Amino acid sequence: MSELYIGVMSGTSLDGVDVALCEIDEFTCKCIASIEYPLKESLKSEILHVIEHPVTIKLIGELDNKLGHLFADAVNELIKSNQIDVDKIRAIGLHGQTLWHQTEGKYPFSMQLGDANIVTFKTAVKVVSDFRRADVARGGQGAPFAPAFHQFMFAKDDKKVAVLNIGGMANISILGEKLIGYDTGCGNVLMDYWTALHKNLPFDVDGEWAKSAKVDKKLLLQMLEDEYFKKDYPKSTGREYFNRFWLENQLKNFTIRARDVQATLLALTTNSIADELKKFDIDELIVCGGGGKNLYLLESLKALLPGISLHVSSDSDNIEAMTFAWLAYKRIHAEKVVLKSVTGALSDAVLGGVYE
Repeated sequence: MSELYIGVMSGTSLDGVDVALCEIDEFTCKCIASIEYPLKESLKSEILHVIEHPVTIKLIGELDNKLGHLFADAVNELIKSNQIDVDKIRAIGLHGQTLWHQTEGKYPFSMQLGDANIVTFKTAVKVVSDFRRADVARGGQGAPFAPAFHQFMFAKDDKKVAVLNIGGMANISILGEKLIGYDTGCGNVLMDYWTALHKNLPFDVDGEWAKSAKVDKKLLLQMLEDEYFKKDYPKSTGREYFNRFWLENQLKNFTIRARDVQATLLALTTNSIADELKKFDIDELIVCGGGGKNLYLLESLKALLPGISLHVSSDSDNIEAMTFAWLAYKRIHAEKVVLKSVTGALSDAVLGGVYE
């Protein structure tokens, strides 16, 4: 019997909150309504400030509260605009806003903010949140989680399928008997930063600015020499690594036109993705996430992957939110999520805490 769940996702791109109402059973997950709720520029700036600077516990606590209200308001907007009976919603799957993801070293952790207590109080719906730390506790990367959902949604018996999600970071899922998935590196995050800095726009529409310029091959090769791209999987990353400081360090010995830097950043994203996908024997690549709207990026990626059928998922904009609706379904039914082959955890786990 199918049940209704809401998934809420705010990713590293910080371009808004994706909210999806899903009808889920043991075989299917269908998105029946969705919205993208705006993220105010002032709150985005505060998130970036916390990520990029030493801050007080007070500031972190206040941001946790503000994000809790933001996510609750986003869910309530979906409920109101679609006239949904809240009594029919089994639970909300809340990812939260990632502030820091550090799963290497002596004290690994992954921190997402957005107080689930506020969300359940303001929506009157049960919330499942804090998904990543159970995996980290078992020695896993705590990311990416999307591959488990991709396997559920897109696996085929007659084709070797991979799924590529391009958000702020990019991650791939290699579907099959042994599920493999990991972050290939930066997706849109550096391109968006550079576009905002030089064009005062949130992103490069259709990749037109990058398309108008030339790739600096020396800079591209230097960037691809970064240690992250040389690591074997499992691996995961985020804004704590690929950020403006990383880019400024890469550019310090170069004098290049801004548009050529943009072209090179797009080439960095496509080449780092293609380099990883070439390690696997795949027939079909399904693309989702914001990067699926960048026509020049898709064109460039196709050129790097000849012989592979590439298309954008019909649920591209909602896949991440749908993932956390599905993870809430798994938690409510106390089902383990099969992820240890992806994250490197010692065992699969029931993920998430339930807030009544």
